[in-house]
Amino acid sequence: MRDLSSALKLMLIEKKDIFYSIIFGFCAGIAAVGIFSASGYMISKSALESPVYALAVMIALVKLFGFARALGRYAERYFSHRATFTMLSHLRVSFYEKIEPLAPRIFQNYRSGDLLARIVGDVESLQHFFLRVYYPPIVLLLVFLCTILFTSFYSPYVAIVLFLGLLITGFVVPAFFAVKQKKIDKNIREKRALLSTDVIELMYGFRDLKIYQKLEEMEQQLTKTSDDYICEQEKDGIQAIYNHSLNTMVSLIISWFVLLLSSYMVTADQLDGLFLAMLVMASLTVFENATPMAVLPSHLENSRHAAARLFSLVQDEPIKDQEIETTVQFDHQKAIALRMNNVTFAFPGDSRNALNHISLSFPSGSKTAIVGPSGSGKSTLLQLILKFHTINQGEIFLDDHPIDLVSQEELWKRANVVLQENHFFFGTIRDNLMIAKEGLIDDEMEKTLAKVKLEHFSLSDPVFEKGENLSGGEKQRLAIARAMLKDERLWLLDEPTSSVDALTERYIYNHILLQAKNDTLVLISHRLTGLEKMDQIIVLENGKLIEVGTFDELMEKKGYFYQLKQIEKSVFM
Repeated sequence: MRDLSSALKLMLIEKKDIFYSIIFGFCAGIAAVGIFSASGYMISKSALESPVYALAVMIALVKLFGFARALGRYAERYFSHRATFTMLSHLRVSFYEKIEPLAPRIFQNYRSGDLLARIVGDVESLQHFFLRVYYPPIVLLLVFLCTILFTSFYSPYVAIVLFLGLLITGFVVPAFFAVKQKKIDKNIREKRALLSTDVIELMYGFRDLKIYQKLEEMEQQLTKTSDDYICEQEKDGIQAIYNHSLNTMVSLIISWFVLLLSSYMVTADQLDGLFLAMLVMASLTVFENATPMAVLPSHLENSRHAAARLFSLVQDEPIKDQEIETTVQFDHQKAIALRMNNVTFAFPGDSRNALNHISLSFPSGSKTAIVGPSGSGKSTLLQLILKFHTINQGEIFLDDHPIDLVSQEELWKRANVVLQENHFFFGTIRDNLMIAKEGLIDDEMEKTLAKVKLEHFSLSDPVFEKGENLSGGEKQRLAIARAMLKDERLWLLDEPTSSVDALTERYIYNHILLQAKNDTLVLISHRLTGLEKMDQIIVLENGKLIEVGTFDELMEKKGYFYQLKQIEKSVFM
């Protein structure tokens, strides 16, 4: 219920609309009771052959209640739905603000299909929290209590029966079905997440499934997942109908009991027969307000699980950047210096350390290459500098500022970053370059494209979603062009030219080193050629620091780096 309380706080922002929803809902409910009660009384009065003028007041009262009910129901629907849509807006904005800092690392813990099911499906499920769970019981209590108070003037016994009916239909029956509903709703949510995941897997992996002749097998799995989801929905539908039917049956039994009790009281001269029809009609009508309680267990469980799944994405994250960041600002005219002291890091849920007691220094304006075999921790080290993760032990400093006191926004704003995987937006080459910074002109972008050997592209050339119409090398060069256009003083490059031929790579690096002449540059590379210009080379293996030095120093030492270099020569020569 803790997660629902978070949704409740966002909902209570719209206090005025919630108040109006309850007030007009009560007016509509009590007006309905008034219509049928007055009609019952008027029927009894008419049976005594009363003159028309004696019924004029009751006729006018019935019409007044009719108008009040219609207007009240319209206003209740208007304000309740406006409150719901506004609540969903607050929920989406609040959730986005919490999940946005987690975006670089959240895909390590959740599959994209499951994320989609939570962010879209679970948020939409919470729209029923206010409409079906929060305010209907309040309206029910208000209408019932007023009706019970009204009937108590004519018969305390009938009032007691209605009160017992309120307890049964409003609380006992819903509570009974709420227990059964938990398992059904849990299964529905799990099946929906699994279906979303399988659909996305099929769409993204269609080409590979087709190549390896596994498409039919995946389609069968998807069909089975869909059938399981439909089966759970059918169970939920049957349960909802059963809940509604039982609630209606109990309501009718209570109304029959009111009729029998009132009839007995009339024969025993304890009740004026003129009020018999009025009490029975009031009983039949007041239980209409108990109808929403039949579906309350389903929506309560639905909302509870949706809130739990939604907020579980953000509630246990170790980084709360928006709470700890200070006003640390870097001087744009000065290259940022980096320092790592005894840094140890392991991915959540992984017992193996990705980095072990790493201590390094990247002086301002220095050029550093980080090399080592695959899985040695090179990319992880860069991700820690970018605050994608929180270190388990040790310290990282940026210009002598602890990294915990530097906001992600300030850090990313001051860095030219090229990762192993870079996103490209649907649009044009110009659109994908313009995100580098404001105020770029076509001539500047065209010159930068030439520096990365992409001069054959026009700025108006299309780029498909995720750059599907670009080769691997073209994607990397376009990402490098964006970094060069950003032109900040810290360069963090992770295998930026792994898909580029050697000649083009040398050409691009010459331009990067020229532009970053006075900047701090950190380059992660599997290739060992062209590292002679680096101020220092860091060698990692299995998350441990093996060697540090210049190219000549490491070659003279004839250690691990020297061995890697000899292996590279034997492979490519």
